[in-house]
Amino acid sequence: MDVPEHRALGSGQTGIPACQRFGGSVGSTSNVHSIAFQFGGVAIYWYGILAALAFVAGFWTASRRAERYGISAQTIIDLAPWLIGGAIVGARTWYVLYFWKEEFSGKPLWEVFMLRRSGLVFYGGLVGASLATIIYARLKKLSLWNLADSLSPSIALGHGFGRLGCLMTGCCYGRPTDLPWAIRFPADHWTGGIAVHPVQVYESILNFMLYFALAWWYRKRRFEGQIFGIYLVAYSVLRAFVETFRGDYPKRYVAGMITPAQMFSVLTVLAGLVLLWKLARRTPVKS
Repeated sequence: MDVPEHRALGSGQTGIPACQRFGGSVGSTSNVHSIAFQFGGVAIYWYGILAALAFVAGFWTASRRAERYGISAQTIIDLAPWLIGGAIVGARTWYVLYFWKEEFSGKPLWEVFMLRRSGLVFYGGLVGASLATIIYARLKKLSLWNLADSLSPSIALGHGFGRLGCLMTGCCYGRPTDLPWAIRFPADHWTGGIAVHPVQVYESILNFMLYFALAWWYRKRRFEGQIFGIYLVAYSVLRAFVETFRGDYPKRYVAGMITPAQMFSVLTVLAGLVLLWKLARRTPVKS
């Protein structure tokens, strides 16, 4: 799930994100449903399954990778609650601030905590998780940049699974297209059932590619923090590219031809480049 999740192809009204409401169909043959199965009368959603898979795959691969530079697997496992908590708080806080007027102003405060009724923001989650990692590293007296390098490829891996969750639940959808690989959601979806870009698939594939590239580069890094810096730059570029195919942004949230995510991507690229330049001069890798 990501920001904005509001209707853009229809009337422009705001409300519950599509990610919470709809399934869809891919092409003309394959059905996509938000609910994977029922267990004891409880609906188990694809988004939750894929989010869980994202965290498990992410932390498992990070724990294996971290041992190469003296960080135990247990350290990564202990970090998990910090990362998950920081990511959720950051992602939700960003969303609430961004959509305060449309969704939360004048409503009971508890609406802020109703995650099932509205969205999260990836970049906010990244900031929250980063702050949580900084605090954890200082408390445990760990090398922050070694820790960040170990986690970075796994962030891309987990994000790839997360975007597939978006596909299965109908959020973060694309703009109209007549390309042969276009997808169609049901007629009551905010797209109105027209053919749209499968942007969730685009970003998922690019994130999986980024994961393999960073995992390979990790073995060849020259200074601490290099992989994290590369991740910031590379992800921001791919996200800015994918954003050009998004269709769920109301026009009032677009500054010219640039979406909010693209604007933040520019800032993140600059931050990544500055980080790479500074760390390359002072923190060589310790074998």
